[in-house]
Amino acid sequence: MNLSYEDQEALRYAKGLLENPGLAAKITGLIGMPIEMALQRLPEKWAQVVNTATKKSLETALQAALLTIDDKSQSNSWEFLHKLAVAATGAGGGALGLLGLPVELPVSTTIMLRSIADIARSEGERLRTPDAKLACLEVFALGGPSKSDDASESAYFLMRGALAKSVSDAARHIAQRGLVEQGAPAIVRFITQLATRFGVNVSEKVAAQAVPIVGAAGGLVINVLFIDHFQEMARGHFIVRRLERTYDPQLVRAEYERL
Repeated sequence: MNLSYEDQEALRYAKGLLENPGLAAKITGLIGMPIEMALQRLPEKWAQVVNTATKKSLETALQAALLTIDDKSQSNSWEFLHKLAVAATGAGGGALGLLGLPVELPVSTTIMLRSIADIARSEGERLRTPDAKLACLEVFALGGPSKSDDASESAYFLMRGALAKSVSDAARHIAQRGLVEQGAPAIVRFITQLATRFGVNVSEKVAAQAVPIVGAAGGLVINVLFIDHFQEMARGHFIVRRLERTYDPQLVRAEYERL
């Protein structure tokens, strides 16, 4: 069974989103310096602050996913409205810098989750299931190609493969026990694995907001880039998942790699 022309074009569009240059390249273009140079300007112990805030934000987002995401029918997603909401939190974050991250990041991450869930619904995802809820959170680990990728394997499918066991274990735990137990090993592993990847993008965002010329207005723009990045990852991710519900997933992957 081959993909229809429409589905092949949808997959081509999804790959263009999922394999595009990552957030760092977009931020570098905005601030006019390599992101590595901006990272060097951060104060001591910034990594610890980012790590703590990232894990807390993902834990908050997981609770929101379990408690508030449902299957309400929706054919469109409100991506622009979510951009405005995240932009507003970015203005405050830009003004307060690293000190504002523990307050701003959980709020902006939860707003981004709502946008990701809207995109998932618009692609036909059934969000009442633990697997679909966790697929929304999985988006926070997605990004552009890495230096270790080669022509035969995509960054997207490599990351999904790396997350597969922790997603499966966490989904099984949630299905069996309902709401998340504090400190459940399956949940801790899932959050930790997400945080490792999400933390890279958060660090890039914080570094850009710390550049003196950025300030509150720049923080707003950087947060728009931040949510736009994850909205693109979500759109590509849920197009692929939609096609995998129609065709053999191995066929979808082979066609993705071929394009």
